[in-house]
Amino acid sequence: MSSKLTVGIDLGGTQVRAALVDNGRILARESKPTNANDGPEGVLKQFWMLMDEVCSGHRKAAIAGIGICAPGPLDSTTGEIIEIPTLPRWEGFRLRDAVRDKFDLPVVVENDGIAAAYGEWRFGSGRGHDHMVYATVSTGLGGGVVVDGRLMHGRRGMGGHVGHFRMAEDGPRCSCGAIGCFEAFASGTALGNRAQAKAQEHPLGYLGRVTGDVAARHVVEGARSGDEVCRALIDEEAEYLGIGFTGLIHLFSPDLVVMGGGVSQGFELMSERIRAVIDRNAMGPFKSVPVVPAGLGDSSGLLGIAALAQCRDD
Repeated sequence: MSSKLTVGIDLGGTQVRAALVDNGRILARESKPTNANDGPEGVLKQFWMLMDEVCSGHRKAAIAGIGICAPGPLDSTTGEIIEIPTLPRWEGFRLRDAVRDKFDLPVVVENDGIAAAYGEWRFGSGRGHDHMVYATVSTGLGGGVVVDGRLMHGRRGMGGHVGHFRMAEDGPRCSCGAIGCFEAFASGTALGNRAQAKAQEHPLGYLGRVTGDVAARHVVEGARSGDEVCRALIDEEAEYLGIGFTGLIHLFSPDLVVMGGGVSQGFELMSERIRAVIDRNAMGPFKSVPVVPAGLGDSSGLLGIAALAQCRDD
């Protein structure tokens, strides 16, 4: 493998992050709040600033390529954004071409869930396994899949949308517009919505005393403090995750399921219940598949997309 450096950029609805990476090691890292309302032009200016910051002191010739991961759906074969629900005016934007034209370097554009899956597979909790499902449980619920020692891309590079199989005919509406998706039940947003309802029902409880908007992280904090309402919400979240993970285990037969994203900060509160749900619902040969927390924290996507840029250069 080449020793040249790569830059990873992780575009999110609330934050843009960039890192200079040397074969899985972050040398420099910076972030900025996303200029979401400024459309692609405003966000690209943030890309240029972050690139300058993380590459400071390094010659352009030392940079082998740039990897960018973003929410989808996007077409990683063309580098075109199809739609980003949390960012306006990105529909049809040819992100790969815009960045390549600016820097005259190889550019890879990938779904953020797939990039994070690759990061965990190469450098994190999935290292050494040929079969892995990664699920990031955050604002939405996305992920990626490794099958037979290869990262699964599918048509147009859009495989691995693990949050969008339907768990029920009735239920909450998902960000994709459908009813009853795994994401609609188990994402951090869904947990936060249930927590807000409980805060109104129990104004003197832990959630009722939260200043500002109640979110998933408050549920984790409250459960750790022993609040019964928060513990019940955590158990409910673990039930939904266990059901969804069971479906993914049946579909892909992985060696393990890796859980990342903000909700995974409360993994130790949910792991026993998730395990019990899988034991209850999975077919015999699948019951032993473990669910483990991500090993790279919020760096999974940055390291994954930088490594994908390195691979494409090689």
